[in-house]
Amino acid sequence: MKSVTDFSPGDIFTIEKFTGSIELQSRLVEMGFVPGVKIRMVKFAPWKGLVELKIRNYHVSIRVVEAENIKVIEYES
Repeated sequence: MKSVTDFSPGDIFTIEKFTGSIELQSRLVEMGFVPGVKIRMVKFAPWKGLVELKIRNYHVSIRVVEAENIKVIEYES
């Protein structure tokens, strides 16, 4: 299964599940990352420290190491 960091800017995908600690999973859910929600990759920050995503009509930046714990499937329209 792919993670958010396996995609390129402009790609759209759907959240499938999370891995990682329960604290990280809770924080992601609080930010709106819920299985079934579509996300669009906006960009990687320089040196791949952060990744910017568009979710539910707002932009959020999270660390790449956190984004690797969001398992996704490619969005099919």
